[in-house]
Amino acid sequence: MEVKEQPITATDVPVTSISQVGTREGQSVTIRGWLYNLRESGKLLFPIFRDGSGIIQGVVPKAAVPLEVFENIKQLTQESAVIVTGKVRADKRAPGGYELDVNDVQVVQRVPEDDPFPISLKEHGVDFLMEHRHLWVRTPRQAAILRTRAEIIKAARDFFDDRGFTLTDPPILTPAACEGTTTLFPVDYFDEQAYLTQSGQLYIEATAMALGKVYSFGPTFRAEKSKTRRHLTEFWMVEPEVAYATLDDLMVLAEEFISFIVARCLERRRADLQVIGRDVSMLESVKAPFPRITYDEAVQILHKGFSEGKLENKFEWGRDFGSPDETYISSQFDRPVMVHRYPAVVKAFYMEPDPQRPELALCVDVLAPEGYGEIIGGSQRMGSYELLLKRIHEHGLPESAFKWYLDLRKYGGVPHAGFGMGIERAVAWICGLEHVRETIPFPRMLHRIYP
Repeated sequence: MEVKEQPITATDVPVTSISQVGTREGQSVTIRGWLYNLRESGKLLFPIFRDGSGIIQGVVPKAAVPLEVFENIKQLTQESAVIVTGKVRADKRAPGGYELDVNDVQVVQRVPEDDPFPISLKEHGVDFLMEHRHLWVRTPRQAAILRTRAEIIKAARDFFDDRGFTLTDPPILTPAACEGTTTLFPVDYFDEQAYLTQSGQLYIEATAMALGKVYSFGPTFRAEKSKTRRHLTEFWMVEPEVAYATLDDLMVLAEEFISFIVARCLERRRADLQVIGRDVSMLESVKAPFPRITYDEAVQILHKGFSEGKLENKFEWGRDFGSPDETYISSQFDRPVMVHRYPAVVKAFYMEPDPQRPELALCVDVLAPEGYGEIIGGSQRMGSYELLLKRIHEHGLPESAFKWYLDLRKYGGVPHAGFGMGIERAVAWICGLEHVRETIPFPRMLHRIYP
């Protein structure tokens, strides 16, 4: 029997998302989605449907439906688009706890058998999956990751919106570097040279002087030629900035922020985390206050690890921490650890020196447990016009491009502080992912710009 594709028609039964079928037990519902998988057992068909909010198994006894309906379902291919009607029935054995007793199906588009959906239920290599990322995102695990990402973003916005912060949008095209000149993507800007932004921070320092408490959320770019599992060349960052704030104020804000996001994911995305395979018990201990240690104390932890044979190389004071260092330090704690007061030489030019030890910067990195490394980096910003100008020169940055930034210290300058959190690193940690390439719909990496 030939399966005929049908135009979408109106139905008297309201459309229900799979995530909401639990509220319609015993009722007839219509689901618009796609066929994820199909099993057959004698005169019984077990199609599994997905609609983006979840998956549900259908049950189709041959004797209970018209022959045309049974044959249409039997001949469906993976990822065929369908509109399905049936009665919701509770079943503890089923995915999500419910099944659908199917009584009708409308085939919107059937994937041809001679050109099947390329991502089957068998294992595929990473390169193959990345080449087909536009289709890979349909699989239950990838969809669960993207729903969790959306929850993290919403939680971040809710946290700041509910605490009196104002969202302000910094430019993506900038005239100069924020974090250093070696990781910039240059862009021809008419007759001038411009760059894709590394961070919105400098600009939201300006809006913080106007509005008091602000944050930005947007794409940022780093041209690091890195292939590590933690790096993307394009990523999204949320960055709060607070006038009249010190480093201590910033650390309180950071730990409350992270605790809020994790709690929100546990509350609303626990089922997705289970689909991903995340051990949520590791997240349940993520509550403020977080342990706080100085850079010096972190170095002592590394020295002890080296003396006990747990680390191969002895760490030298004055260097920035690499991934193995951050992994070892964070492994000593059951929740994120806040490392503060790094040597100024390994940090950005705009950080306020520690008045007790000027060779240190009033900064903090928040290291996630389980080897996920830095998820937040922040600092108290430099207040002195003269010292900031000196640092700009020391870093070989053009003074002319930073005149406006220096003005913030000249006209009503006050102590202020802020941090940045990369969404993708937070998603990787909360979801327990090995690589950040799965944390964003279409990752951009050193040798990856397709699709």
